[in-house]
Amino acid sequence: MKGEEEAREQIQKLLVTGDNRLKQGAGAAKARESWDAALALAVESGLEETVRPLVEVRLADLERLAGGSPPPAPPAA
Repeated sequence: MKGEEEAREQIQKLLVTGDNRLKQGAGAAKARESWDAALALAVESGLEETVRPLVEVRLADLERLAGGSPPPAPPAA
């Protein structure tokens, strides 16, 4: 499906943008904005199941970098 492929590409761009914002010092809030937008697009496109874990890992890393609580344990396999 072309629509799903386009959504996947946009989601990937948003994830990478968030990563780059964090690495380049744009701040956690800007990175979180990109990741939240990626997750929202994933939900809208029916890709939430695939994308949510990627976003959750990034948000957990943000918490850890900020000195917040440790990341949650990964779900049982």
